[in-house]
Amino acid sequence: MSRTAGTSLEIIQWFVFLLASSVALPIVIGSIFDLSFHEISGLMQRTFFVVGLTSFLQAIFGHRLPIMEGPAGLWVSIFSVMAITGAQAGHNGMASLQTLEAAMIWTGVFLALFGILRLAHRVLFVFTPLVTGAFLFLLTVQLSGTFLKGMLGLQQQASQIDGGKALVAFTTFFLVLGLSIFGRGWMKSYAVLLGVGIGWVLDTIFLSPSQDSQPVTQIFSMPEWFAWGAPSFDWNVIPLAFVTAVILLSNIVASVVAVSQSVEGKPAYSNSQLDRGSLFLGVTHFTSSAFSSIANVPLASSSGFIELTGQKRKEPFLYATLLLILVSFFPPIVAFISSIPSSVANAALLATFVQLMGLGVSNIASEELDHRKLTILSISFLLGIGLMFLPPEVFQGMPSILQNLFSNGLLAGTILVIVLDQLWKEQEYKV
Repeated sequence: MSRTAGTSLEIIQWFVFLLASSVALPIVIGSIFDLSFHEISGLMQRTFFVVGLTSFLQAIFGHRLPIMEGPAGLWVSIFSVMAITGAQAGHNGMASLQTLEAAMIWTGVFLALFGILRLAHRVLFVFTPLVTGAFLFLLTVQLSGTFLKGMLGLQQQASQIDGGKALVAFTTFFLVLGLSIFGRGWMKSYAVLLGVGIGWVLDTIFLSPSQDSQPVTQIFSMPEWFAWGAPSFDWNVIPLAFVTAVILLSNIVASVVAVSQSVEGKPAYSNSQLDRGSLFLGVTHFTSSAFSSIANVPLASSSGFIELTGQKRKEPFLYATLLLILVSFFPPIVAFISSIPSSVANAALLATFVQLMGLGVSNIASEELDHRKLTILSISFLLGIGLMFLPPEVFQGMPSILQNLFSNGLLAGTILVIVLDQLWKEQEYKV
């Protein structure tokens, strides 16, 4: 295969990964807020644009690694909680979404300040391999439930497993894993592309096409600014925004460490790299708010994609992000891409998370696991994962900031492992 053809296929595969990582969560948010097909299509268009733009900016000016900026699982949890707490307070869905726009702006302000004032790298002592590994592990546990529901057809109003969708989804999942592990040459390199393509074909042939789609009349359109309305600034979200910004610093560290390990063979980063990453993550949050989409963050699953495919060059990644931006201006193409079966997209993402969970475990095991570390991990995992199983309604009587914290297992578990790791010093334990 010529170098040009190889680069073209790498661009296409990165493009498919960007799409697969962008398609599922807008559908989840649409279901949570009961959005119409037209509103979900608009959200999908804006998501593609923001993902492409912010990924390009980070790769050029920020951390400068081939890391996708995609819809954050942490923010999906916050969206879910705000939807419920807003309904309990008598607000409609759009009012909650406007509050979330403001929350993303506040979070962006804190992240930008961390970068501008060069504070991001100064809190690196907090993000030990124990913390980074625990964050990656909790992230994969939290999102695995979302992806598995999508694979089983349990999205939107569905309450029973769709056997046909589940069969195609698991075929896709094991096909991607099988090709990445046992494949040779180009089949191994393009495992994600082949898996999604074959899964899409199987879904089209054997399952009934979706009846929700509607004809698209516009050929070209710009992504809409503040489609949910102007941000509604509520002082109660500022503490949540600050805590979220601090947690997202661990997201930057975890993503940079994971991808640098995949690209260079060892975890490596510089202080200036993390400061730039924090600054442009702030820019990402401003952009996500301005275009009424789910806040994007560096996705550590990019390392799983690189491990699966062996694609380590940044150039194809940059071209793929520009292609995604271009595609977002054409609603018919967005509508076609959005027709990728959710079950297939979720299956491909779950396959990349196999590698990501392995990286989390590898980070945890990179240091000797003595009684102190095992106890910290056990407490954080038990409580953090346990909170993931509790419905947000049970925290209704608490103040808003506590509701947002305790109803989010990833947020609570990560904070807990950071606090315990800092308060319970290793020297004290040895004495």
